[in-house]
Amino acid sequence: MKQPAVYLLASRYHGTLYVGVTSDLVQRIWQHRQGLADGFTKQYGVHLLVWFEMHATMLDAIAREKRIKEWKRAWKVELIEAANPGWRDLYETLLG
Repeated sequence: MKQPAVYLLASRYHGTLYVGVTSDLVQRIWQHRQGLADGFTKQYGVHLLVWFEMHATMLDAIAREKRIKEWKRAWKVELIEAANPGWRDLYETLLG
């Protein structure tokens, strides 16, 4: 099912973070995990889905992603820990 989403990936608990946006979260996270997404996430092993937020439109998701990218790291950590204090990998929850 395609729906715009903003997501945060981590390399490990309190590790390197990556903020992304996609129209198909399951497929995009799978691509990150398979190493098909060249660049930052592949180079630094950032593939654990620790936070995500669905949006009604892609424009809304992109705007939210841009705001989060401007945040300090501490604010991103607070966002993750408010919903996922153990930084568990949420990818399996998407698969149903």
